Amino acid sequence: MAELRCLTRPPVAYVSFRMPLPVTDFQQRGRRATVSCGSKLSESKKGLTEYRDSWLDLAFIDGCRKAFGRIAGWQSSRSWEEGYLGMVEVSHALMRGRTAAEQQAAVLQGFPRVPDWFRKVFPYSDWGAELNARITPLFFEWLVGPCQVAEVQIGDQVLRSEVQIEKCRYLETSGCTGMCVNLCKVPTQYFFTSELGMPLYMEPNFEDLSCRMVFGQSPPPLSEDPALQHGCFSSCPSSAETSPCPKLR
Repeated sequence: MAELRCLTRPPVAYVSFRMPLPVTDFQQRGRRATVSCGSKLSESKKGLTEYRDSWLDLAFIDGCRKAFGRIAGWQSSRSWEEGYLGMVEVSHALMRGRTAAEQQAAVLQGFPRVPDWFRKVFPYSDWGAELNARITPLFFEWLVGPCQVAEVQIGDQVLRSEVQIEKCRYLETSGCTGMCVNLCKVPTQYFFTSELGMPLYMEPNFEDLSCRMVFGQSPPPLSEDPALQHGCFSSCPSSAETSPCPKLR
């Protein structure tokens, strides 16, 4: 676990934003979307998936938005109904002025503390890996969009412990490689693998915006993870010609 030394929760400086953040490309796209209750999602004419969040979805989104806002020291002015776009705006604020390691450590501050005895009482099991996969679609579609459980080969056995995210909502809405990796993939992998003792590998696909979450599979060292070598989205306002994305440094 030497590659995860950057995630040891060093103190993170809180930044206060007194001026409104500049309107980025994802904000302009987001303002064309509508949010209401009803069916889960549809495809917009512009190609950006439109979600119609339930009140329960909006409540979860609001909780995440406020948690990120406390870390960032700034909060979006968007309405409760536009909570997801507000959460992504706050995510951008959280990233500003921090290195990749500092962003990852800041997000980990918001995860619950796991007592030392937890891994002794609940050691890893294949059954636990499959249970985590079954739970994920039930509780986290508000964050990542529609997903389903699938079989996966891990070593010499086949488990139903893979969660296939069709098109990650967080990645699509943000259009940011660094946000996906620093605020979602790396902290989540570390929390499950190191804190809970449940190996988890997340493999985002930056071409079709899908993602694989494989419970029971240990993630590769960060220095060898393909996701950390990926470049920016072409629509990213801070995109660079070089790879990897500058927000991954």
